[in-house]
Formats: sequence, structure tokens, C-alpha cells
Amino acid sequence: MLSPLGYAVFSLADLGLKETKEETSDTFEGNSKIKAEDIASQCKDIAVLADDSGLSILALDGFPGVHSARFMEGHSYLEKNKAILEKMEKIEDRRASFLTVMTYIDEKRETEKCFLGEDKGEIIRKLKEGKQNGFGYDPIFYSYALKKTYGEASPEEKNSVSHRGRALKKLVAYLGGER
Repeated sequence: MLSPLGYAVFSLADLGLKETKEETSDTFEGNSKIKAEDIASQCKDIAVLADDSGLSILALDGFPGVHSARFMEGHSYLEKNKAILEKMEKIEDRRASFLTVMTYIDEKRETEKCFLGEDKGEIIRKLKEGKQNGFGYDPIFYSYALKKTYGEASPEEKNSVSHRGRALKKLVAYLGGER
């Protein structure tokens, strides 16, 4: 999505960089900015893009939220998913969202801009049997836009409505207007 605008995308590994700052914010935006500013301080003349993402469950006050990756650290996502389903067992309101905030810092370090992406849905009641696509919380998140779980969706279907895809589309629109 960025190559038609003249951008080549490199990972931290490609550039020999590592995140050095801890994610200490209680918001996706704050953690995304920490990551982007950290990497921007380590390299020159390269635009930086970082994100923070997670699952936010309304009835659980946004849990696991910014702690999505660190929730039950050391356990598999199957175990994490089962734990969330257990927490939700007697809850009727199962609304949830996948959220991403992407922070873009231009190569001159003059502009820092955040882009929010969200896909609304709900937490299913029971894990489905069989092969699942995706990763993480995909098997338990039913997307209203897809009318199925992320785990049941093909990568193309998921990318068409996902939180990351929506944030990236906003970034591309911004960059397209900027040039």
C-alpha cells in the first residue's frame, strides 16, 4: 500500500535496530508514539511507522487492551483465548473491538501523526473446532463487517476490514495528499 507512494518498507531487523523503550502508556496511542519516537531517535533520514494494537472488550472495561500481547505472558494464545471466554462466560454484552494506532514520523522529524483503525465485533461464546486462520485473538473475535470470526476469514478478507488495514488506509490517504 505504501510502495505506489514511493516508500520502501523495512523492518527493524532489516535495519539492525531494536526497540529500547518500554511500553509504559495506558493507551494504544501513547505506546505507539513511544515505539515510533524510540526508533526515530536511532536512525536518520528515514520515515518511521510504529503501531500498538489490541483487543478491547467493552464488558471487561477494555481488557485486555494495551496488555493484549502481555496478558498471560508465556502462555499460548489458545490458553489466552480460553481464559477470556471463561471471563466472559456469564456476560451477555459481548461487544469488542480490535484497535490499532499507527504513529508516523516523517524523515525530517517535522511531522508526527497518529492514525486510528478499529473493527467492531463481539467475543464468541465457544471456540470453533478445526483449522483457524490468523493469530492471537482472531479465533474468538467475530467481526460485524465480515460476519465471521477473524479466524474463519482468509487473510484478504481480514485485511479488508481489520483495524491495521483501516489505520494504514488513513495513513496512505494522508501521505497521498501530502506529496
